[in-house]
Amino acid sequence: MAESPLKQRFVLDTSLFLTPEIRGEDESLEETCLRLLDDIAEARLKHGISCYMPPSIYEELTTMLRDRDISTETIQKLNTWVITKSPAHYEVMIPAEMVYEFIDEMSERVNRGLRVSEKAVRKAEEKRDETLEDHDHMTQVDRVISELRDEYRDALRQGVLDSREDFDLLILARELDAGVVTEDQGIINWAEDFGLRYLYGRDFPMLLSEYLSVTDRGRWRAEDDPSTDGE
Repeated sequence: MAESPLKQRFVLDTSLFLTPEIRGEDESLEETCLRLLDDIAEARLKHGISCYMPPSIYEELTTMLRDRDISTETIQKLNTWVITKSPAHYEVMIPAEMVYEFIDEMSERVNRGLRVSEKAVRKAEEKRDETLEDHDHMTQVDRVISELRDEYRDALRQGVLDSREDFDLLILARELDAGVVTEDQGIINWAEDFGLRYLYGRDFPMLLSEYLSVTDRGRWRAEDDPSTDGE
């Protein structure tokens, strides 16, 4: 029997489930997760499409879901239809050039963070002892510190691989030759460097919907099976 040409593997990121981009109008987070998991289940049963996540992503996601009062039943459905698999850390090879590029990028980001900090110190010195008009308890220095946190976070973390969970996601996708599904630009940047297929989380439900709309299994099997030519 010919294998389904739609059969694929995907490694899912936490951001897929939490992004508001996939949420319908007036749809709760729980309803969104259930709808997504129903499509994942149907795609697996009909077309052999498998979805995975590493244990570190699973722990991160389920912690966030529980914090948002998502039901145990929904998390059990996640356990049923999304395969949790540890990446082969000692078997998957990473080109040395990519490590060098990562070191160079982080060095540049540290320097950028230092410049942001220096700017904030000078600004705080200028604003010393000033209070905000609507906040007697908050000084201008407090505001500068708040702005520093945001700018420093952007300088060091935005668009870069910045966690063990992100790295596990990429290693597992490389091991399985799977597509990466995420809303995280840092992961996408590295997926490109790894030569991995990737998809923004906001587009994943539509992709599943398109696959599930293929109902004439005999037609596409015949088209892709050379043994049926001339019959």
